[in-house]
Amino acid sequence: MSSAHRFDRGHTDDLMTFLAASPSPYHAVANTAERLEKAGFRQVAETDAWDATTGGKYVTRGGAIIAWYVPEGATPASPFRIVGAHTDSPNLRVKPLPDTGSAGWRQVAVELYGGTLLNTWLDRDLGLSGRVTLRDGSHRLVNVDRPLLRVPQLAIHLDRGVNQDGLKLDKQKHMTPIWGLGEPREGDLIRFVAQEISVPAEEITGWDLMVHSVEPPAYLGRDQELLAGPRMDNLLSVHAGTAALTAAVASEGLPSIPVLAAFDHEENGSQSDTGAEGPLLGNVLERSVFARGGTYEDKARAFAGTICLSSDTGHAVHPNYAERHEPGHHPVPNGGPILKVNVNQRYATDGSGRAVFAAACERAGVPWQHFVSNNAMPCGTTIGPITAARHGIATVDIGVACLSMHSARELCGADDPHLLASALTAFLEG
Repeated sequence: MSSAHRFDRGHTDDLMTFLAASPSPYHAVANTAERLEKAGFRQVAETDAWDATTGGKYVTRGGAIIAWYVPEGATPASPFRIVGAHTDSPNLRVKPLPDTGSAGWRQVAVELYGGTLLNTWLDRDLGLSGRVTLRDGSHRLVNVDRPLLRVPQLAIHLDRGVNQDGLKLDKQKHMTPIWGLGEPREGDLIRFVAQEISVPAEEITGWDLMVHSVEPPAYLGRDQELLAGPRMDNLLSVHAGTAALTAAVASEGLPSIPVLAAFDHEENGSQSDTGAEGPLLGNVLERSVFARGGTYEDKARAFAGTICLSSDTGHAVHPNYAERHEPGHHPVPNGGPILKVNVNQRYATDGSGRAVFAAACERAGVPWQHFVSNNAMPCGTTIGPITAARHGIATVDIGVACLSMHSARELCGADDPHLLASALTAFLEG
């Protein structure tokens, strides 16, 4: 390893463990909750009455988790400092009637989730993960983390022009994974899942299942200065936000209430009860104010002083497609977190938000970079504008620069996860 290599390998090693253990949003929530519990947080139920006790608390709902820490001396009008992220990633998800097949092959019917790069799922060893719902309404996590499925690409002998004309994939016909030979049998996949989690198949009455690449995260490059892995959009930010929250609560005299909000369904628009456009975050923040004896006026004051950093991956300049990027803004891996700007409000950052982010990075001793899209290219978006509009909260869009976004396997600088977590910690500490 290069002597100039300076990233916190412990943090990045831990991120790799988190990525490998979180093949679905439900696993990401469970693993985040476990880390919060170890830091002294306790789970509260949405159906229970909340009290005014101080300390760390969290709620979970499906693939979303919101955690917050009420410090000693907090008033009902104390503002919040929020790190926002999302737990979902583009992938292939199992259809309600999954057992299918053709030409002597047994296959699993899948639906495309989010803006996935289809070709990156070809010829990969795929596992199966997610959750099932049992007859009594309880949930069980599923993680078959071994080669089980594969989406085979057509051999070049049968598609001679593929390298000249480009790969063309029909979303319905060409993305169905194989998992064996023979005729499909109704109920076969769920019977297999039931065996894997040791429950009777007839007890499974619902499921939210998806496929994932079983290739583990890995350092890459001569000096191991890069990190390759799945679901870094956006579990990298969930992991960094969790590390920042658990570090910030050790600070004395917190002036604000630090919050981690990790939502589901960002990749398909955030419109769900666990997405950023739903009421979950607002409900949690309001109930926290009211539990501490606050009024509507206190809530309004608290929200007016609240700031959210919406943390999601962004685009590093691609060496083979540099013309696709804004020529004056070329974020690079290991250059520190990026500040995302779009004046059409695809990102929520403004000049005031820039100052907040710059102050956090300066306090943490972390370099940072700008990201702006090329005017000729459409700009993506995040939970940032949704959070700002939904709750009237000042929001800043940031993240880590990466390549291969929305691929089954993405790439970023190995320094950047730790640099992001350090900046988020300084932000949460106020």
